[in-house]
Amino acid sequence: MQKLSMDELNRLTVDEFRKIEKLPLVVVLDNVRSQNNIGSVFRTSDAFALRGICLCGICSTPPHRDIHKTALGAEDSVEWKYYEETTECVRHLVGEGYRVYAVEQVHDSMMLDSLELELEIMGCESNGVAIVMGNEVEGVQEDVISLCHGSIEIPQYGTKHSLNVSCSAAIVIWHLQELMRNKMSNEKYLK
Repeated sequence: MQKLSMDELNRLTVDEFRKIEKLPLVVVLDNVRSQNNIGSVFRTSDAFALRGICLCGICSTPPHRDIHKTALGAEDSVEWKYYEETTECVRHLVGEGYRVYAVEQVHDSMMLDSLELELEIMGCESNGVAIVMGNEVEGVQEDVISLCHGSIEIPQYGTKHSLNVSCSAAIVIWHLQELMRNKMSNEKYLK
């Protein structure tokens, strides 16, 4: 086995990336304080060609050297928007027809590994899905959770019941993009 060269990876340019069809998935960062975490979410969002990121509250915005350090330029390819209040962002997304889910441990949360049935509810009537990722210490704000359609929880089995926000985002993004891409290819196949 030999590692692929940069040329063999066939990476898109930023302009090419902007023109491709995006997965109808948006990440909302609710008062995430670490620029490195923000940059990591940008990089993951680029990797899976997500529709965009909403930066809310105390989140830093590009250009920022610490965001760039982990985003490695993804802050230039992924669409983003800033909102002073996360509640304003969630209300806007709901108004645009998105199904919005907090990624948080709450009563009646849906476990990520059993989310497939909920995806049917999201179906064609929705403009897409948005996930709200919370602050590193406080998580997603209660008033934001109350505006969401539901909450997604990552099953955990150890002594710690929390993950770094950028790790949580990557896990949830990976799972949702798999479900959504499978659903979209099945719908295209059935037509």
